[in-house]
Amino acid sequence: MSLKEKEFFTKQNLEIYLKELAKEYRKLSGKKIPADIVLVGGASILINYGFREMTNDVDAIINASSVMKEAANKISDKYGLPNGWINADFSNTSSYSKKLLKYARYYRTFSNIVRIYTINAEYLIAMKLRSGRKYKNDFSDILGILNEHLKNNKAITIDSIKLAACQLYNSWDDIPEESKEFIENAIKKNNYEDYYSSIKEQETSIRQSLISFDKKYKNVLKESNVNEIIEMLKEKE
Repeated sequence: MSLKEKEFFTKQNLEIYLKELAKEYRKLSGKKIPADIVLVGGASILINYGFREMTNDVDAIINASSVMKEAANKISDKYGLPNGWINADFSNTSSYSKKLLKYARYYRTFSNIVRIYTINAEYLIAMKLRSGRKYKNDFSDILGILNEHLKNNKAITIDSIKLAACQLYNSWDDIPEESKEFIENAIKKNNYEDYYSSIKEQETSIRQSLISFDKKYKNVLKESNVNEIIEMLKEKE
């Protein structure tokens, strides 16, 4: 399990990297094979919202020829980005669903060959609830999305979130209980800004504790035991 300390991507530089990626892909593919990239997670939030300034990875669903990987590596070398900066391994995570493509929203096309898509609000929330990671930005991202929509008089309801979860994962029961309790309580409170600050602080604290733990105990921290370790660290505090 990898915990990245440095955040590389803003909305502004992400646009640059995607534009450059499209140029390289166009060169390598011979201008014949179009590509679709669906940005999910933090990258999708950067594109669509203002509350997140940065993210440390670009999770995506990529439908392209095999030269896309080479194009991405060229951009990595050119700008000093980490290997795998655009991460197609997202498809191996719990929040992935084949149905995401159906609910993706067109954003823009670069170099007339690479089409970029993002994910609509309710589906982003459903994905974040499904993963429910206390050491990432999952819960604070949910509150940020809810708050921006509320400010724009487009409040998101619990029913629309449940529908999105059912459409992606077949059942609301497939969402972890702790995540379900979180979203139901958040919407009842309807005070997203204060709750956002509190949750963001908790996530940052947990993340820093896990980074320290990982440095001290190499190769112990894994996806399968991270929640147990979080609880253990809380008890020690």
